[in-house]
Amino acid sequence: MPKRQIILAAAAFASIGFVMSASAQTLSYADAVTNLASECGSDIQKLCKGLNLGSGRIADCLQQNAAKVSPSCKASLTTVFQSITQREHAQMSYEQVCKRDMSKRCSGIKGDGFVLACLVKKEPRVSTECNQVITDAGWR
Repeated sequence: MPKRQIILAAAAFASIGFVMSASAQTLSYADAVTNLASECGSDIQKLCKGLNLGSGRIADCLQQNAAKVSPSCKASLTTVFQSITQREHAQMSYEQVCKRDMSKRCSGIKGDGFVLACLVKKEPRVSTECNQVITDAGWR
């Protein structure tokens, strides 16, 4: 199941109320696909057999059959959606959250990758918020 369909399926379930608390560590896209294949594969085979991937068909099928979807698949969809959303938010907000730490701990260093490496190296002296956003972004 391609990443886009997985995220669409997760969004469908999140929108119909299967909400759990966000995890402390975000999932990579590869881990998300593995998790969903493991937890939702049989539901997709049973409820959506014969559907082609693409255009949100699997997500629509799972949403239409929400009452029949296994609890483990529902939980996995919610967890994956929340984790991917948290990861994307962290990646987008990293520069703003870490702005002070970048200027204080890594001034004079040029290049995004080098600045990030500096912050990771100086983890004990970097703010809790900056360290958390780096972790949530999947960069540590």
